[in-house]
Amino acid sequence: MAAILLDVDGVLHVSGEPIPGAAAAVNRLREVGHRLRFVTNDTTHSRAALAEELRAMGVQLDDEELQTTPRAAAKALAGRRVLALTMPAIVEDLEGVELVGDSPEVVLIGGADETPETNSVFSYMNIARAFAEIDAGAELYSLHKNPWWQTSRGPLLDSGAFVAGLEYAAGVEATVLGKPSPAYFLAALEAVDADPELTWMVGDDIEADIRGAQAHGMKTALVRTGKFRPDAVERSRVMPDAILSSVADLPEWLERRP
Repeated sequence: MAAILLDVDGVLHVSGEPIPGAAAAVNRLREVGHRLRFVTNDTTHSRAALAEELRAMGVQLDDEELQTTPRAAAKALAGRRVLALTMPAIVEDLEGVELVGDSPEVVLIGGADETPETNSVFSYMNIARAFAEIDAGAELYSLHKNPWWQTSRGPLLDSGAFVAGLEYAAGVEATVLGKPSPAYFLAALEAVDADPELTWMVGDDIEADIRGAQAHGMKTALVRTGKFRPDAVERSRVMPDAILSSVADLPEWLERRP
């Protein structure tokens, strides 16, 4: 049986609305013996809250099977002084990080969400403050660098645009903690104790999910849900091993493979 890494937003749900058949597909994959790991760039829920939300959709999973970027940040930045521009919901997952308002060693940029809270977190004053701290010597980290994400209202700008702006203004390069960073994928492979060539990555993002996984020798399946765009696939010149209508088709497709 294969090891399978599953993206969450855009693959299992969009704006909290389940993708039809996604839960049944995940549960079928588990029943036939595939090792599963849920890998997400979601930065608007704590791991516990997101896991509970997925279970409410019918997806069978334990909290420990859900790999999130705030948890990756907590591990990477433990004990360091951090100015965090993140959604309040994930603060509980930054255990061990010293969150400060001045003289940080690190500026950490999280993701946007669909609430008015985004207006406060990514205000001009906060972004300008982040720039000043980076200019004074703080390192720039980001939970991810997604330029946009798909919601039930359509595509919305994500925090990758602010990260890119800070990189340009300060003349630095951010350390990305989530997909497609090598450390994030390697942690997922280690968690499922799998070799890359025997592992599938299933996602809706041709860059973060598919290109990122292929860089580590994994097989990939791109789903036509979430942020999937045919023109983006053509422009990227990335060729997934499979393009499926949705994750609901994955169990049967895998069973038909020789």
